[in-house]
Amino acid sequence: MEFQLKFKVNEHLYLKDPENSEIGKAIVKNSIELIHEMGFENFTFRKLALKIGSTEATIYRYFSSKHKLLTYILNWYWSYLEFISKFRLSEINEPKDKIEKLLNIITHHEDYENNIEDYDLRKLHDIVISESSKSYLVKDVDEINKEMVFSPLKSLCNFIGEIIIQAKPDFPYPKSFASTLLETSHNQHFFSEHLPRLTDNDVERKGHKKYVLDYLRFITFTLIK
Repeated sequence: MEFQLKFKVNEHLYLKDPENSEIGKAIVKNSIELIHEMGFENFTFRKLALKIGSTEATIYRYFSSKHKLLTYILNWYWSYLEFISKFRLSEINEPKDKIEKLLNIITHHEDYENNIEDYDLRKLHDIVISESSKSYLVKDVDEINKEMVFSPLKSLCNFIGEIIIQAKPDFPYPKSFASTLLETSHNQHFFSEHLPRLTDNDVERKGHKKYVLDYLRFITFTLIK
């Protein structure tokens, strides 16, 4: 099943809104495909131009750098994750049940729609696991942050933090713990898959998503009793 969702992505990330043209949408969709296939380091606008049958100059009319293109993709993903979290938690009353649902969502341990606006969410999730830190672990992050391009990530963490406070009103670090849960879900999945001896999944080799979900459950519900 495929359906459409529209999220407003920070205008500082693009020169021309890719959502307003077919070639723009093709740039974003095929960027996801290529970054997933070859990794961000090996991804170039030249390779993207060849894939979509266009020119590098055309891509540069939309995005000034591949870093901004990656951040654009991640912004869309964070917005989607907050949307789907709010939607799925709306009918849950017990705060700890909400946290359980959130942990399932951020680890992608439950079924979800595969294609949204032609974007493959499984590939997007893989990109987030392996590439998302490259969006903000950069020298000029403070200057980039002034343009508020990380607002969707902050908004998602704020939402998760609010659920944590519902479950434990005196919890002193809700936003810190929210961002820790997100980053841990990515790092532990990556380590489990590629560097298993940095995890406790190096012997049993359970499914990576299940391992990460079990780990997040343990640390979360140990702190939030």
